[in-house]
Amino acid sequence: MKAYPKWRVRLGFKIGWPLIILGKKLAGIPWLGKLANPLFALPHSQLTAIPINTVTIGEEARTENMSLPIHLVEKLLNQASHIMLLDECICRAHMNVEPRGIGCLILGRSALDIHPSNGRLVTMEEAKAHAHKAAQAGLVANVAHVWIDPVGFNVRSFGQMLFICFCGPKACLYTDYLHKRAPNLDKSYSRLPGLRTNVDTAKCDGCGLCVEACFVSAISMAGGKAVINEVCKACGRCISHCPPAAISIAMDDEDKVFQQLLARVRSVADIS
Repeated sequence: MKAYPKWRVRLGFKIGWPLIILGKKLAGIPWLGKLANPLFALPHSQLTAIPINTVTIGEEARTENMSLPIHLVEKLLNQASHIMLLDECICRAHMNVEPRGIGCLILGRSALDIHPSNGRLVTMEEAKAHAHKAAQAGLVANVAHVWIDPVGFNVRSFGQMLFICFCGPKACLYTDYLHKRAPNLDKSYSRLPGLRTNVDTAKCDGCGLCVEACFVSAISMAGGKAVINEVCKACGRCISHCPPAAISIAMDDEDKVFQQLLARVRSVADIS
C-alpha cells in the first residue's frame, strides 16, 4: 500500500470535500440521517476541542507558568513516538483561507507512513512551538481520530494515528456544518470533562456576536445576555468574538483533565 504524495492527497480532498459536507448536511435531516449517521460513529470518528487561545480581548497577557489548556496539547505531544508537521492546513488551502501555513500535526507511528511530500518529521520542541504559533493565530486545537485521514493519505496505520488540527471558522472539514448534526457526530465530538465556558453577565453587552461564531449552536440570547447550554464543546472560539471580554474558559486540575484526554485518545489509538 503506497502512501499518497501531496498532489494526490489534495486531489482526493477536492473530490471528497463536497461529499463529506453533503453527508453532514443530510445527517441533520431525521429520515436521511439514518444513512449518513454511521459515517460519524465511534471509534472511527472522535474529536476533542482544546481552546489553546484562551486570552480574551483586552485581557493582559498570561504568564507561561499559569495553568492553560495549551499545556494539554504539550503533554499529549510528549506521549508521541513520532510527530509529522504538514506543510499547510489542507482545509484552508482548499478554501483559500489564511493562515494556510499552520498545518496539522500527526502523532504516532503513522507519521512514518505519510508520504514525505506532505510535510516533515519534527522534534517535540518544534511541535510545541508550532502549537503556540497556532494559538497566537487564534486557532482551536482539535484532537482528531477520524477515518477520513487514513483514507485521504492512503495509509493503514489508523490505530497508530492521531491528528492535532488547528482549525479556524468556515474552513474546516471537521467543524463546519455542525449546527444541525447527527447523534453520532454530536457524540463523537464531545466536550472534554474539566473544561467549561463561562459568561460574565456583568460584562456581556448582548451584542450576539458569540451566537454567530458558535459552530454547534450552543449559545443563545436571554434577557439581553449570552447563555451557553450543555452542547458546548468548550472550544473557546467564541472568546475571540466577544468585544467586551465577557467569555472565558475555566479548567479544573490540569493533570486530571489531561488524564481524561489521554484516556479518550488511548481508547481509539496508540501513539506511543
